Amino acid sequence: MGNRTKRWLTATGIVTGISAAVGSAIGLLATNRLMYMKKKEDDVILQREISAKRFDEGWYNAVRKSERWVDSPNGYRLKAVLLEPLDTNHYVVISHGVTENKINSVKYARVFERLGFNSVIYDHRRHGDSEGRTTSFGHYEKTDLGAIIDELRGYAGKHAIIGVHGESMGAATALLYAGSVGDEADFYIADCPFSDFTEQVLHILRRSTPLRTGFAIRLANVFLKVRDGYTLDLVSPRQSVVNIRRPVLFIHSLEDDFILPAMTKELYELKPEPKSIRLFEKGAHAQSYNENAEEYEQAIRSFLHEHGLLPNDAEDRPGIA
Repeated sequence: MGNRTKRWLTATGIVTGISAAVGSAIGLLATNRLMYMKKKEDDVILQREISAKRFDEGWYNAVRKSERWVDSPNGYRLKAVLLEPLDTNHYVVISHGVTENKINSVKYARVFERLGFNSVIYDHRRHGDSEGRTTSFGHYEKTDLGAIIDELRGYAGKHAIIGVHGESMGAATALLYAGSVGDEADFYIADCPFSDFTEQVLHILRRSTPLRTGFAIRLANVFLKVRDGYTLDLVSPRQSVVNIRRPVLFIHSLEDDFILPAMTKELYELKPEPKSIRLFEKGAHAQSYNENAEEYEQAIRSFLHEHGLLPNDAEDRPGIA
């Protein structure tokens, strides 16, 4: 072997080694940002909701409630709170978005109280008080939601009306659950869900990083499979929504540039009847209710009334004062 060949092989080995190291670094960085996404501090969420008058401490402290630990089929415990201001067998499970916790769900619990429903708020894995090591954006969360629904069904009885309201990741989780796990709820409300997580991650990468191709996605999938047991293509509500037979109300704000409203429109088109959609002019991501409270509540009321799911005594119950 000549010196030139040896130098070429050495150079090739160095380049290959560097490429592997760079690829590993990108893969680890990308999966770390997904699996361990920085969450909002619990106290920050609480103070934000109090300041915005969306969390009434007096009501929350006085309302009939019980805290529960629910065993996830994925091997950890989920913290849930059953809120029962009303004597009714109508309940809704409220599924929050990534980086949030169950306190962000209380404003929706108040909406559903006015509509005649009790509610369950809970923390996703790795959020709030729940256990769990990583965030999977719906992959493991969908079976967690199934465990919450099963627990509620066991408590409320087989004749109870149970709905699910999800926001952002919580909305995608609800659709993934309904289309691929159980569809055991009576209705679903999906507020600003993504239709496909691979496309959502690419959208975020193109907005906030120099990465413009699917190279990071391919690396992330390799590392996610090894580190957390799934790949991004498994988190795709567009694949599951076609299997949902229960009514779904899709909600999105047209100003949302984080999860694009086109994703909700796509999901609405794919979902078989029965279905409804409400698009609001105002509101950034996950701000549809905050910016359009009365209209948001009315949209839910109309949806429930249309499908015969509104409690009889809620027909004349006043909305937001």
